[in-house]
Amino acid sequence: MSDFPRTNVGGISLSRLIIGTNWFLGYSHSSLAKDRFITIYQTRQKIADTLEVFLEHGIDTVMGPPSDLLYEATQEAQDRTGRQLITILTPSFNVLPGGPEELQPERVFDRCQDLGATFCLPHKMITDVLLDRMYNHIRDIDRYTSMIRERGMVPGLSTHCPETVVIADKSGADVETYLQIYNAIGFLMHLEVDWVMRIIQRAQKPVMTIKPLAAGRILPVVGLTHVWNTIRDQDMVTIGTTTPDEAREVIDISLDILDRRIPDYELQVTRSKQTLIQ
Repeated sequence: MSDFPRTNVGGISLSRLIIGTNWFLGYSHSSLAKDRFITIYQTRQKIADTLEVFLEHGIDTVMGPPSDLLYEATQEAQDRTGRQLITILTPSFNVLPGGPEELQPERVFDRCQDLGATFCLPHKMITDVLLDRMYNHIRDIDRYTSMIRERGMVPGLSTHCPETVVIADKSGADVETYLQIYNAIGFLMHLEVDWVMRIIQRAQKPVMTIKPLAAGRILPVVGLTHVWNTIRDQDMVTIGTTTPDEAREVIDISLDILDRRIPDYELQVTRSKQTLIQ
């Protein structure tokens, strides 16, 4: 089976489709009940089953927070397939004195290194706090990126604020990529969709887009068609799935879109659609 298209970030070859992990780890952006369902349903083996589908298609890049469950599942998937996963971790840590000792930046970055991270992108709860719109810079970013590089990881920035990309580019921040929310309905986006589209188009570094389906609010074919057709060849799409079947579906739809084909996949059938079946 042919591999999924790839790009290059900081000298590292990545699949342009990135495996998201919210639907592995319990972050539905929908309801507490759904979060609980995810955490009850998912196990190391079930997550590895889904990761295996992605790996079989050459999609070898996974993004998420530092997590023992995710680490164990990636190890199992790698053992099954003989293929390695490239891990992008998005940690949070203390930015002010006096926080929990285990969240000191040095300790958090050490843990990311121990978990095998290739990329380390401080989570938006860090990046967007450090963003200084008055003076157009990101406070302390050089300190954190230096610590990341010292541990052999590639630095980037995870953000929900489109200004982060512009300010980081202008200030020459030592990062190789940006993680930016981007979807057709503007879910969790701070600006209109067309503004974010232009910022991605003009970014000096490759952009990893997230939430293309707005956490399940957009049909896969609709959300993926929008994002794949409005990002650059060097940019990426991160998508979370719950099961192997969902993984196969988003892979097939994405490949059809990238090849300029109308996606042709089996539709769901309900009683109200019986008269439409030919």
